[in-house]
Formats: sequence, structure tokens, C-alpha cells
Amino acid sequence: MTVDVSSGGGSSTALNGDNATNATATNSFAPEGSLTSSKSIYAGSKDKDKKITWLDHEPEDVVEAAENEETAQHALITRLQKAEDSRKKYELHSIIIQSPHLKSALGEILKDYPGVCCELKRLVFEAPFQPFVHRWNEFQEYRARDDIDDITKEHLSLLNDVLKEELKDIIKAFADYVAHGVVTYEYIWTIFQPGQLMYSEVHHGSPSAFRFRSGKNVKLQCGPAYQLTMEAVDWNGNYFGRHLERIHIMEFLGIVKIVKLPAYPLASHPARAKIEDFLVKRGQRFEELAGCHYKEYKGFAVTWDREGKEVLTNVQGRIVVDSDTFRRFAPTYVPGIEPLAAKEGAPEPEADLGTTEVEEESYIFGKQQEAKRLRLTRELQLICLPRVRGYSLKKKMWLLFYLDSIHEINFNNNAFESLVLPEDQKELILSFAESQAMNRSSFDDVISGKGRGHITLLSGPPGVGKTLTAESVSEHMHSPLYMMSAGDLGINPDQVEAKLNNILEMMSKWNAVLLLDECDVFLEKRSSHDLERNKLVSIFLRVLEYYEGILFLTTNRIDNIDPAFQSRIHVSMAYPNLTSESRRHIWASFLASLERPKNFSEQDLDELAKVQLNGRQIKNMLKSATLLSARKKVPLERKWVDMVLAIERRRPGVGDDF
Repeated sequence: MTVDVSSGGGSSTALNGDNATNATATNSFAPEGSLTSSKSIYAGSKDKDKKITWLDHEPEDVVEAAENEETAQHALITRLQKAEDSRKKYELHSIIIQSPHLKSALGEILKDYPGVCCELKRLVFEAPFQPFVHRWNEFQEYRARDDIDDITKEHLSLLNDVLKEELKDIIKAFADYVAHGVVTYEYIWTIFQPGQLMYSEVHHGSPSAFRFRSGKNVKLQCGPAYQLTMEAVDWNGNYFGRHLERIHIMEFLGIVKIVKLPAYPLASHPARAKIEDFLVKRGQRFEELAGCHYKEYKGFAVTWDREGKEVLTNVQGRIVVDSDTFRRFAPTYVPGIEPLAAKEGAPEPEADLGTTEVEEESYIFGKQQEAKRLRLTRELQLICLPRVRGYSLKKKMWLLFYLDSIHEINFNNNAFESLVLPEDQKELILSFAESQAMNRSSFDDVISGKGRGHITLLSGPPGVGKTLTAESVSEHMHSPLYMMSAGDLGINPDQVEAKLNNILEMMSKWNAVLLLDECDVFLEKRSSHDLERNKLVSIFLRVLEYYEGILFLTTNRIDNIDPAFQSRIHVSMAYPNLTSESRRHIWASFLASLERPKNFSEQDLDELAKVQLNGRQIKNMLKSATLLSARKKVPLERKWVDMVLAIERRRPGVGDDF
């Protein structure tokens, strides 16, 4: 029995919406919340404070529900509302699809259309009916098929009549705009269909393709805009995935050419076939650079200002492409990506039909690395991003590098041969460096992870070849060279330790040669009166103990080194002042690199070798002389070098031998 307990009377049937069972009504009220029943109350009018007054009975002005058993019989329901257009009384608000035949047909017509699920019991489409505008041709093609039953045809014709009347102006405008390659802001949404390929130069003018996901009208600080959400393929250091890109088309007046928009359908590009071929080849390059790679770069790269906005900076020199290390150490936030499914991978080569992942072997920095990753299809290569994440070794900055400006490195394989060092020292350095690169974990300390690195201390006056030794080793090994000074680490002990740990971890991964130049502040003997510097030395000693790479230390004050470093240094080399023979060799080497040795006689080299210069000064002399000859548009000759030497001799404090 159903009971209404709103009054003290006997049992009665509950009002519509109440649900109560096995309750007994009495003249007295039951304890609060004790009855197994429910009671409905109804929203009434609002008071002056806009608060709802709740009633225990139905309001008299409530009409019966429009949808009932009678309306449920129809294939579809059209919901009308008062039109804002004075030319018509009503306009279509939405359509409710009830026919299972229509739902089945629309499931094929609108397949993969975002935000549409035709299996729903209550399938509703609201104005302006974007799915039908974008798939109008598919809708008409489906209606014309011979393999559909009569009921489905009738229901499709019914829906077609409703939509055609409502969308005729939009469809006509859409066809007209596409035919003439123009669009208005009012109908801009019509040319962007979810799933289609898009073209844009949003990345600082670099051509790019995207897959359109969705669009909507938004209000920005600078005015109304249509926001495009598109996806591209990115690599986060571990896997390929979808990167979301948002582009805004600001509101405009009149008619604009489609190809003048910040982004537009790739099908509208005047050279579609050519640009697709270019983008696919660049996508293949993007796929090849997934992982860690040592490359040359010349061009503009992307950095960020204080507000986090992208700005361009000119970069020339060696770089390391490494998205994983970028994500871990760069100060810039890296947004997440949606991983690609294995089924989206490219068809397998005939030789291996077992998996969509490819196991590749690449020789990076002289070390073989193996990785399994998804093979990209041509379509995925087409929408790869135009830039990769990495590190500029010269600028010491994390940047975004454009693929078109990344090149292979032209290594100087004779760099180590031209180094002015005794042959036994050169052989010792090379043997340590090469064995360290090939067998980094073959020799260990008693404690696992300790003593795996190789540390070489180079001491001597400036310009005698200490830095050049590290550069020559890295060039010989085809490995990155990271040059670091005390200024890069700072003086705060906590910051020094954190920065040093990060740098050493990066160098170990990249199999790089690390050069800590003029490192006296970290190597100098500890004393009882300078506790802060003692902390720096202790930190440096502890961190180096676990470094697994190749490290060169240079100093001008070998006598002031803390004794604790002696046991951690594998090779220590003292560089004396250059002899006349050494200087002659340096002059000849630099002239050979400039391809000008024939312009200088043997006598010229003998005379220049007598001038008391170090290697860095000789390099600067030749650079200045080259600039002078270039300004005069004549070849580099001895007289230009003599001119620079004469200017330098007039400098205060220069000795007679200079």
C-alpha cells in the first residue's frame, strides 16, 4: 500500500512522483526519517531575494510534458522555437531521432564525428546542425544507395526534408564559398570539418599540417574569435603521441580568402601535392630524430621570454636533440601528449610482419643504442611537428629546433693529429677516452657506481692547448663537448650541487666530453677560515666520485690543488710554454684550415714563430688579419698579419719579444 503522510488523515494514494511502501499512517507523526517512503515537493515562484518557494503540491501553471507515448511513435521529433528572423514565425531548435533505422544509418554517415554517438536511446541534434552540414554529401550518397530497405529510405527522406528546409541557406553558402575560395566569419565553421587535414604556418612561418579536432566561438581579450583545436604528432622522449594545438581566427568583416586565414583545409592549398610531399619527408626526418642525436644547427630556434611567450633566437653550432632530457631539465613546461595506439602504426616490412613496433639500431655519439618505437604511417608523418626539443651546446640553452635547419656534423678528423703534444701523451689520452666510451661499466669501485668515470687534469699557462685538448678528444670521438666554468654553477653550495648533478647526468646520457675550465675555485686546498668554499670543494669531490663520463679539468694553479683530488684524477698533464717549433706548427695548422698556406713562405712561418704568442693569440691574430684582407677584397698575405702585430706592439705593457 502506498501512503501519503503529509496530513494526519488515513491512508491514501501518494501524489505523482512519490514512492512509499509498507508505511502505516497515524494521527501522530513518526520519528524523523523513520518511514520507508519518499515525498515530492515542487518549485514555486521566487521571492524578492530570488529564492525558490517550495510547495507540497503541483503548481497550477505547469503544463503537461510535451513528450509522451504519442510522440514516441514518430521517427523523429522537431522542436521549434520563436524565430529571431522577422521573415519566419518559427525556427528549428533541435531534432530528436527516435527511429532505430535512422540511428543505424546515421551511425555510418556520421562515423568518427566527434561528440556524436548514434547508439544513444535519446539522440538529439541541436542547431546549427554542424554534423549534417559537414557530412551533407555523405548523407546524400547514403540516401542514394540501393542496398538499404524501404523503411530506412522513407525515414531518411523525412529527415532530409526537415534538414534541407532548415539548412538550405547554409549549404548553398558553403558550396559557394568553397567554389570561390572565400568565407565570411558568420559561416567560418562550415569549412572546418572534424577529422580533415589542415594547413598552417603558425610556428613562426614554418609550413605545418594538422588534423582538425573541433572548433568553437570564444571571447578573447582582443575580441570574439573562432578557436580551432587541432592535433599533430609529437615525441616526448618515450613515445609518439598527439599534441593539441589551438589557433584563433579573430572576427573579421566581409569576405576573406580561405588561404589567408591563420589555418585552413589542406585541400584548399594551391600546391597541395607539393606541400604534402615536403611535409611527409620532413615527418620522416622527425621520426628519425626521435631519441638522442648529436647534430649541427644553423638558423632560428625558439626560446621563451619572461611571460612564457615564444621568441626567436639565432643559433649556429652543435646541438643535442633530446626530448626526454629536455622534459626533465628544461625550465619550460612540456605539455603531455596522447599516446598513439599500436594499430595506428605503419604496415610492417615484408621481412618482418609480426609487430607494429620497429627495433632500430642507431650509433649515437659512438655508442650503439637500441630502442623500440612505433613506426609512423605516411599520414602521421604528414602531421608531425616542424620542430624538435634539444640543447644548444654553444648558447647553453634549451630550445626548440626547426627540422629544416638541422644538419649532419662535418667532423674534423684531423683535429687530434694537429694538437701540439708529445706523442706518448696523446696516445695516453686517446686510450683512456676510447676505452671509457666503449666500456663505461667494465671497471668499477668496491662500491657499485663509484669510480667509473675518467678525469684528466690539464695545467699550464693560458693559450698552450689545454682547452684544445678536450675539444680535439671530443672531435675525434664524435661526441658532444660541454664546456663549463665556475660561473655556470654559481657559489651557493646547494645550487652548485643541484646544477652539477643535473649537468653530469646529462653528460653521462649523451656520452659527452665535459670540460670544466679554470676550475680553481673547486680544486683549491681547503682551509679552516673559509667554510663556504670548503663546502664547494667537498660537494665537487663527492659528485665527481660517481660521475661515469669523461671529464677534463683545466687550471693555472696546479700547486694549490686540494690533496683529496689527487686520488680522483687519473691523468695529470702539465703544459709548458710554447716553443718556437710549437708556435710554427700552430701557425701552419691555422693557415691550412683557412686554405691559405701557399700565401705564406717557409721563411714567413719561421719569422712568425719567433713572436712570443700563445695559441689563442695566434688564432686571434689570424682572425683580425683575415678581416682586414676581406675589407680590402684581397687575399690574406703576410703584410696583413704584420699590420695586426704592429698594432698590438703599441699596446701598453707588451714586451719586446712580441
